[in-house]
Amino acid sequence: MSPLPLPPANATLISLPSAQDISSPEFWTPNATQRATLIVMGVYVVAIGILWHVPLLCEVIYPFKLLTVGMHELSHALAGVLTCARIESIQLEPNEGGCTRMRGGVQFIVLPAGYLGSSFIGAALIACGFDINASKVACLVMAAFFVITLYWARRSWVAYATFMFTAVLIVVAWLVHHSVALRFFVLFLGVMSCLYCIWDIIDDTLKRKIASSDASQFAKVVGFGNSYVWGAFWLIISILFFGAGIAVGLAVFKSSWEDQMAAAERFLGGTPW
Repeated sequence: MSPLPLPPANATLISLPSAQDISSPEFWTPNATQRATLIVMGVYVVAIGILWHVPLLCEVIYPFKLLTVGMHELSHALAGVLTCARIESIQLEPNEGGCTRMRGGVQFIVLPAGYLGSSFIGAALIACGFDINASKVACLVMAAFFVITLYWARRSWVAYATFMFTAVLIVVAWLVHHSVALRFFVLFLGVMSCLYCIWDIIDDTLKRKIASSDASQFAKVVGFGNSYVWGAFWLIISILFFGAGIAVGLAVFKSSWEDQMAAAERFLGGTPW
């Protein structure tokens, strides 16, 4: 593999914008690299929407649906831990169902954490998907999440299969051609997570009323509103997270392809191929 030229010593690969920068219309105009990322993201949205509803083809994204369910259940569990709950187990089911069993915790926080937590994770992955090294960092964080989830889901073979499959894809994408593929894989996982949350909220709370849904249970806990009200509220927040992920990516990661690949070669040993 031929080495890439290093960017200038004074080059800033990731810079936090100032308030004056953010107020400028030119600041939000995507550069060539960002435009390519937005186009790929649009393709992902269309492809996921098609695959979701076409028989047989929907199996292509089935493992990633399960991964998003895992993020949903992990978000419940982490919210439980933060509110002093004792997590007993996480279970993922082949039918894309999931369950987190815990004792204690503040249900006012735990119940919305599933949808909102996985939406936030998806938004963070979208933002990181604008930059190669940020995608690498995101994968390291996801690896920690996988380990934590598998500790609680150690009796769930579906969880093991889902996370191992994803981990293999991450490793392969990381090792090939300056980890460019990793960036787009992380972007895909982010889009998938956000879209799954949005669709699941619509399906479970707005299109039909499921008594066991998080929104129905939350309405009982708070004592006002119903599953439609809270589902709509969570839907708005999830959509805002989706948009925020894109905005952060545009605001923070403005490096060109060449600069990103050069920086990637100096981060954690680069890639062998």
